[in-house]
Amino acid sequence: MQVTSLLSRKEDDHDHHHDHHHHHDAEYPSCDSEHTPVRLPQTFVGMIFIFNSFIVEWFFDKGNSQESMVAHFSAMIGAIILGYPIVWTSIKDLRRGILSINELVGIAVLAAFASGQYQIAGLVAFFMLLGEIIETRTAAGARASIESLIKLTPAKARRITGKGEEEVAAKDLAVGDVIRVRPGDNVAADGVIVNGQGSFNQANITGESLPVDKKPGDDVFAGTQNLTGVLEIRVSRAGQDTTLGRVRELILAAEKTKLPIMRIVDQYMVYYTPFVLVIGALVWAFTQNLNSVIAVLIVACPCAFILATPTAMVAALSAAARLGILIKNVGDIEAAARINAFIFDKTGTLTTGKLTVSRLAPLGETKPAELLRIAGSAEKYSNHPTAKALSALAEEAGVPLAEPQDFSETAGRGVKAKIEGKEVMVGRAQWLKDSGIKDDFTKSVDLNETEGFSLIFVARQGQCIGWVGLQDETRSEARESLALLLQSGVRRVAMVTGDRQPVAARVAREIGCEEVVAECLPQNKVEFVRQIKARGYRVAVVGDGVNDAPALAAGDIGIAMGAAGSEVAIHSATIALMNNDLRRLPFLVRLSRSTRAVINQNFLVGVLFIVGGLVAAAFGYIHPIVAAILHNAGSLIVVFNSARLVRYGEELEPMQTASDKPEEPGHGQKPGAASQLTPKIA
Repeated sequence: MQVTSLLSRKEDDHDHHHDHHHHHDAEYPSCDSEHTPVRLPQTFVGMIFIFNSFIVEWFFDKGNSQESMVAHFSAMIGAIILGYPIVWTSIKDLRRGILSINELVGIAVLAAFASGQYQIAGLVAFFMLLGEIIETRTAAGARASIESLIKLTPAKARRITGKGEEEVAAKDLAVGDVIRVRPGDNVAADGVIVNGQGSFNQANITGESLPVDKKPGDDVFAGTQNLTGVLEIRVSRAGQDTTLGRVRELILAAEKTKLPIMRIVDQYMVYYTPFVLVIGALVWAFTQNLNSVIAVLIVACPCAFILATPTAMVAALSAAARLGILIKNVGDIEAAARINAFIFDKTGTLTTGKLTVSRLAPLGETKPAELLRIAGSAEKYSNHPTAKALSALAEEAGVPLAEPQDFSETAGRGVKAKIEGKEVMVGRAQWLKDSGIKDDFTKSVDLNETEGFSLIFVARQGQCIGWVGLQDETRSEARESLALLLQSGVRRVAMVTGDRQPVAARVAREIGCEEVVAECLPQNKVEFVRQIKARGYRVAVVGDGVNDAPALAAGDIGIAMGAAGSEVAIHSATIALMNNDLRRLPFLVRLSRSTRAVINQNFLVGVLFIVGGLVAAAFGYIHPIVAAILHNAGSLIVVFNSARLVRYGEELEPMQTASDKPEEPGHGQKPGAASQLTPKIA
């Protein structure tokens, strides 16, 4: 008899004490309608008395009434110790106006006790309580990763003031405070690094297994662990406003939501207990066998049936949270299992959203590494995305940059600087021509700018020495992820974007997406989603959550990418990926389908145990003690079957995100471009 709520523990009661939506105890007369104060020592002390009564009977009772009285008294004490928690729970249910399945077990124990069958009463109560202890401890494992979120944020923080460093409670931190984080510390609040560098373990927020290096200006999240370096961080969000706080609240809220099947069970369970009592009365009327009635009451407890869905859902939420997938309503797990069409945004979803170097094309005697060094050095002090892309590639390739002199930048056109005493210009072709570069240097270009390539040309001492092609690169895992979705039975994958048709077509070719809709306004995206749904598809819309909110809301489920630290992304979608790894999408589909399969298996087990047990008990084939064992066997099969989902997706944990893969080119370059580019630089 599982009487402890799997979905809303007592420690969470204060979170929704004033929220009428969560006061479902009174309307959920199931195994968790009231908490039974089960203690392991109390259970085993009661069992010692029962066991003692059997020993006295077997070895000392030779027809002696005194020994018989000792055996009965020992069994009665044991039955009282073991039966008290169950009977008291039933009384509390009745005082609250609830007729739940707790009463079935309570009546069974009282009936055995009243008829003088103390050993049966005690053994029935023992097996029910033992089953509850095992179930709660096993099911608690399903919540481990969720509950660990609560403990990640440290209680104390080191705040820097004019007088130095002081230790304060993390809850007292305010926006604008500067805190010091030492190696090994967990960050107490969301913030921005103002001083120092460090490597952070962000697995609990984003699901990434590898540490992420951070420098001044980078965001850090509460609950992540600083592995190296001493940092000073300016607090941007504290307390429940942090990313971790919002994630925790949304996960706990998701646990309290219910599937339609769970609501149906709630609705009809109120009629179940009276129905079983009628069956018990009929069995008594026809057989006059109290043991058969007691067995009927015990096997009729539908704990396996009621636990079928909640245990699977908690386990699935736990597995998803471990990999950085935030599911805000358990109904979305079921919905994801039926998805057969995925619609993707392009920029920031299928692409990185950042410029990266895709081609180095030196002219004349210039080497690729020299072209990169000259261009990167000239752009060293620019904040333009082009400059950042050149700097990132130079750092990755180990090309040292020189210090530019007389640096100047013409907005939207290019930069000019002296590198090692020679004048260098880096910018658009027309700007170089306007500045007196006479060569026909554009004839060597074999990239089409209309397909999303951005070209910059490099001139030294009045002569063009080469050009650099940059583009918003597709994510390296995008092709693999879309292929896995199609293999999993998804029938339609489309990309919709506001970008130009040639750009969209190039990206679609690179990722293997056959259906492309380009030059879409936000309202066009919504209309496209509605058209797909009108044809009978179950649609998941995937976007970055910033400019895709209407389309995300239009799909059957909306999935926001890169939601860590983004309030818009977390709130605009039904499911949020805390990192940008597209491989989480095929995993989500597999997890949801496995969860649905586990729930169906659990329901089958529950129905078989109840129907089979009722028939066997009514005809006197099973004893009350055997009934208690069978009841717990059914419940434990369900709990253990659901617990398998907790470890689902463990094979994904060591996988690195696209930006972390050492063998991949930096910042999501195409493998082909990278394999050609890196040797040339080296």
